[in-house]
Amino acid sequence: MRNVFASLTSRLVLVTVALVAAVTLLVTGATTVVLHGYLQRQLDDKVQEAFTRAEFPYRPGAPPPGTDPDGDGDLRGQMDGTVTARWYADGTGPYTERVATHETGEVTVGHLDEAQLTALRDVPTDGSAHSVHLPGLGTYRVIARTDAADTRLVAGLPTTDLDDTLSSLIGWEVILVLVATALAGASGVVVVRRQLRPLREVATTAHNVAAMPLATGDIELAERVPERLTDERTEVGQVGSALNTLLAHVESSLHARHESEQQVRQFVADASHELRTPLTTIAGYTELARRRPDDPATAKTALAKVEEESARMTAMVEDLLLLARLDSGRPLERRPVDLSRLLVEAVSDARVVSPGHKWQLELPEESIEVNGDAQRLHQVVTNLLGNARKYTPPGTIVTVTVTPQGFSVHDDGPGFPPGLAENAFERFARGDVARTRGDAGGAGLGLALVHAIVSAHGGSVSLESHPGSTTITVSLP
Repeated sequence: MRNVFASLTSRLVLVTVALVAAVTLLVTGATTVVLHGYLQRQLDDKVQEAFTRAEFPYRPGAPPPGTDPDGDGDLRGQMDGTVTARWYADGTGPYTERVATHETGEVTVGHLDEAQLTALRDVPTDGSAHSVHLPGLGTYRVIARTDAADTRLVAGLPTTDLDDTLSSLIGWEVILVLVATALAGASGVVVVRRQLRPLREVATTAHNVAAMPLATGDIELAERVPERLTDERTEVGQVGSALNTLLAHVESSLHARHESEQQVRQFVADASHELRTPLTTIAGYTELARRRPDDPATAKTALAKVEEESARMTAMVEDLLLLARLDSGRPLERRPVDLSRLLVEAVSDARVVSPGHKWQLELPEESIEVNGDAQRLHQVVTNLLGNARKYTPPGTIVTVTVTPQGFSVHDDGPGFPPGLAENAFERFARGDVARTRGDAGGAGLGLALVHAIVSAHGGSVSLESHPGSTTITVSLP
């Protein structure tokens, strides 16, 4: 039974049917109560009239109730089923009567037995109508009263007509409740299924996506909820729109994951290639020195080359370790750094190292200070100026501009190779050095370190490059 009502459709239909049944029962119950009260008041009025008539001596064969044959206003005719009982103060009685009207129109008078009299004797003499069950006759509404002479009089009428009317009404109400419940169930199934059809389409989209292999590879989630089901003014539209947004995020995340995997593979391949070259050089010169143990010149040259390649590998490994630490989110030192002074010193050093370039420095009137790691910020500046020095020909004008938001490095050299500017800040990103930007190429980690260090400071770095103008802008908080 629990599984039967597990679906949303079943639960909505069940709730609808329950509400319709509850409302119908409430209306029919209220109708029954109101009608019962109305009919009982009418019956009580008739019982009061019967009691009034019973106060006069009864004449068998009297005219029907409501007639006045004598013209004196005494209504002596009693209705069919009227019962009366009278007890006098002197102990005589009881005197009982029960009026019966036959199909032929004949009116006869019967009497009550002892059990029926016992039931009437227990009726309170307060002048109000009470319900009492008379054995053999059924339920009656009766009035009992004691007059000044201490005569006790009881008169009543059967509730047969009232009971029959209410029984008929209740029967029709039961049929109405059953029909209304059945109609509510049938129409509820149709309406709910039609209204939930868009939700099922959304669920189908979700199931289709869930069935796709998303573990590896470049995943394209072309599956989307139809546009007609993404109207956020409706509940289903909100679900559809949210699912489409989620799928877009998942698709971008999977694409980013694939690119990251590709970058890791490329990074490992590039790092292996970069380390293999100096290792091969070291192995070659070591072998040369081993073959010529008696040649001091060869040994000296081999040791110098081994030392050079070892320093190159050490610098590369240190750069990789720094990138790894920055990727892991390890915080940098945070202290006030005089950015203006740092750039003045870096440009002065660049003029000494590369006097063939024209170095220019534009400083604001007031010194610029930032919070950060002075050593790492110095590395950023050194890398940028080193790139400008290595990848531009002599005579190139390199301009460093300091602003309250950070600084920029501009040169009028040949610019980045086509297609490289977009990936300039990726690791091991290098162009065709022999063809474009100078005589010597590095490991391709300089700009990657710049981006990582600036990002760790909460800043950003951007690049604009075309032949004759290259600008790298560093923004720091």
